Amino acid sequence: MVERSLKELDFDALTAREFYPSPSAWEDQVLYFLMLDRFSDGRERDFRDNDGGWVTHGTTPRFEPSDAENAMETSDSRKRWREAGAGWVGGTLRGLQSKIGYMKRLGVTAVWISPVFKQVAFQETYHGYGIQNFLDIDPHFGTRRDLKDLVRTAHEHGIRVILDIILNHAGNIFQYNPDRHWTKDPETGRWYVDPRWDGGRYAVKGFNDRHGNPDVPFMEVGLPGAEAFWPDDAVWPLEFQNPEFYTRKGRIHSWDWDPEFYQGDFFDLKDIHLGTGEIDRYVPSPALKALCLVYRFWIAYADLDGFRVDTVKHMDPGAVRFFTSAIHEFTQSIGKENFYLIGEITGGRRHAFRVQEETGLDAALGIADIPDKLEFLVKGYRNPSDYFTLFRNSLLVQKESHVWFRNRVVTVLDDHDQVRKGNQKARFCAGDPAWRKLLQAVLGLNTTTLGIPCIYYGTEQGFDGAGGNDRYIREAMFGGEFGPFRSRGRHGFDESAPAYRALADILEIRRRKIVLRRGRQYLRQISGDGLQFGFPVRTGEDRMRSVVAWSRIFNDREMVVALNTDADEPRSAWIIVDGGLHSEGDFLKCIYSTDRKQVGQTVVVRKTVTGAAAFFFVVPPAGFVILED
Repeated sequence: MVERSLKELDFDALTAREFYPSPSAWEDQVLYFLMLDRFSDGRERDFRDNDGGWVTHGTTPRFEPSDAENAMETSDSRKRWREAGAGWVGGTLRGLQSKIGYMKRLGVTAVWISPVFKQVAFQETYHGYGIQNFLDIDPHFGTRRDLKDLVRTAHEHGIRVILDIILNHAGNIFQYNPDRHWTKDPETGRWYVDPRWDGGRYAVKGFNDRHGNPDVPFMEVGLPGAEAFWPDDAVWPLEFQNPEFYTRKGRIHSWDWDPEFYQGDFFDLKDIHLGTGEIDRYVPSPALKALCLVYRFWIAYADLDGFRVDTVKHMDPGAVRFFTSAIHEFTQSIGKENFYLIGEITGGRRHAFRVQEETGLDAALGIADIPDKLEFLVKGYRNPSDYFTLFRNSLLVQKESHVWFRNRVVTVLDDHDQVRKGNQKARFCAGDPAWRKLLQAVLGLNTTTLGIPCIYYGTEQGFDGAGGNDRYIREAMFGGEFGPFRSRGRHGFDESAPAYRALADILEIRRRKIVLRRGRQYLRQISGDGLQFGFPVRTGEDRMRSVVAWSRIFNDREMVVALNTDADEPRSAWIIVDGGLHSEGDFLKCIYSTDRKQVGQTVVVRKTVTGAAAFFFVVPPAGFVILED
């Protein structure tokens, strides 16, 4: 049964059980982010099940290199592949449940899932951000029970579940009756009235029915009167049919104009009125209080471990603080002491830090500076110091001593929309063949530097989607009509893939070595001759081809990690280490290298002419290495 009103929720019954505990430290975790519609439909074969057994009974075979571009043979087949990516492709909760073992063996400890809630029936909002019923699962994904079963299976394998949620807006649930802003369509020449934000409210024709027609009265008619609209018309639960739940001020036109970006709609996604006032005197609206009940329900029902909160930039800070307080209090009351709230906070690092500190969010999603500097440091187009200084933010916290943001930021490489790249989206491996060679190095950088690392699905398989639309970086892992590498009918769950194997090895070392999870972090100076040392920098317009090395230090233990941005040639360097921890003649041992012949080798620490401690090492082409004392 799906409740039609918030009044029907029985929290006493929902919370009368033991819940899966929170981790003691989220910086110990490794996240894996997937778009549910694009991950698995459960029909694959030639992969390993959750217990490691070989599956042969599915219908979709595993991708082989010869399958690349098999959907591009004719203009019609290319069009068919492109158009398939614009709508639902078939991933389900049960499909995801069948791949928990794939993530476990990779080293993932928490899976972040795109929104699963019921979407408006008349649009293909496969991404999950067009909610029509906040208390139900979209039938494309499965059922409520499927979500509960998925979480149970994940917990049995030691994997926590973070759900993507939305507070800022509902789906395209009603239509305006605009009376201003006549606009000429540049393509058709047709004049229309554009309901764009100007600070005033717009009249509303009605809630949309299941066909997208505004034929449902724009009012809360109450039960049983509203039952005629159940389940696909208007919006649910019943309380969300109150017109005062919505700002009704039209779509955002200027995305950085305050208060427009707080009050306007995300395109046709309707903005929810969350409250009023400054952060310390914020008055939450009935809509915000209703949303708190909604998401408390999902935590209790499915035993969730965290939320990723969408579009925090577009929410009043007071609303975010109210929500985080309500959720943290609830989760602590049921034994989840460290339920994690990750905010998507665009608008720059300083803004993100301020919002996080003011609102009580546990971490910010690093979607601006971090993925850019992660990607282009390894490709040789950014100075390494640009990335490493992101985590040492004494100026931001207004303290003289350094503060390390090890558990306050989630570090991502590829992601599902790549706002930073504008209209030309591209995964790390897209384009130059050199980038695929460097994939293991960038995955190593992401998972052995500060922050909570997050892998975007398919990156561990070298997916190389690119194009002028989000769909091209949202390939279907399970194949289908919109498979990876411009293929059709081939899945990508290959545990023998080089990047998958390398990442699994690196994450196993990270799991065993607390230094790599919680240690302080220092970009290290290097030298070619052992005499002149400095930080690696890019000069001119050419790519930087160099060793980049850093240390993690924790409780008087140091580990040194290095990569080579040169995809084709080995690079050698003298690398500085902590002189207080290492003396002349000490040894460091290589415990990981992309060149397996180096594993087990030892190097000797020497004193430089300036008295610093350093060692010499050769990093293989596109290589990644880890050494410990």
